[in-house]
Amino acid sequence: MSEPIIEITDLCFSYSGKEVLHSIDLTVYERDFVAIIGPNGGGKTTLIKLVLGLLKPTRGTIMIRNRPPRSNDTTLGYVPQQIDHNLSFPATALDIVLMGKHNPDRRRFFGDAKEDRQEALWALEKMGIVEVADRKITDLSGGQRQRVLIARALVSRPELLVLDEPTASIDTKGQKDFYNLLRELNDTLTILMVSHDLLTIASYAKSIACVNKRLHYHQTFESSGDLLNAFYSCSVEEICPVTSVSRNPQAKQTAGGRGE
Repeated sequence: MSEPIIEITDLCFSYSGKEVLHSIDLTVYERDFVAIIGPNGGGKTTLIKLVLGLLKPTRGTIMIRNRPPRSNDTTLGYVPQQIDHNLSFPATALDIVLMGKHNPDRRRFFGDAKEDRQEALWALEKMGIVEVADRKITDLSGGQRQRVLIARALVSRPELLVLDEPTASIDTKGQKDFYNLLRELNDTLTILMVSHDLLTIASYAKSIACVNKRLHYHQTFESSGDLLNAFYSCSVEEICPVTSVSRNPQAKQTAGGRGE
């Protein structure tokens, strides 16, 4: 049986006295692929920042491998939603990826070892853009920049990959390639991904977390139609309409009388 990698209990978070997340409970197991969906302003990105240790809970606990989140935890790889504001300085794609090898606990500076460079080139190759390694980040397209950030998240070979709308700047073909890559990576690591691309994510995610102040978790779901219903109907007051049953007919029959 898979071990839990994220355990969230009775989590609440407030900005300036306004509650953004209320009484969140969630357990994410090894090798899961959790899609976080929900309306804008519902708290999806806030939840991600709490998992990453960038914010502290107002109440409740988050444990990553039985310890509180740390902002410098190299077992977590993070791909943020916004990329332009922090990639305007003169650095190459390889320089950016090497930043993912930086560990504050190590004495030496990141990127000064041959093995680090090899790992960075491996990550760029995984993203299909190793040929841009020596190009300035400012000269790359939006899709190429996003792939560089994903390579930066992968270079430390994390156990948990956290992504916040990672396909926003990638073209249609690139998105398909990217999701296929995630499916491959999911064989060895856990994925937590915020997405509005409901129709596509339905083909790749293993479980769904609908976030709108509260969280409704569905370890299994029926179809992309369930996701659409969740996205447009899930609210603070109502039970999330995603059908929490397995694709397995027998499991579906068993769950049929729950009134979900």
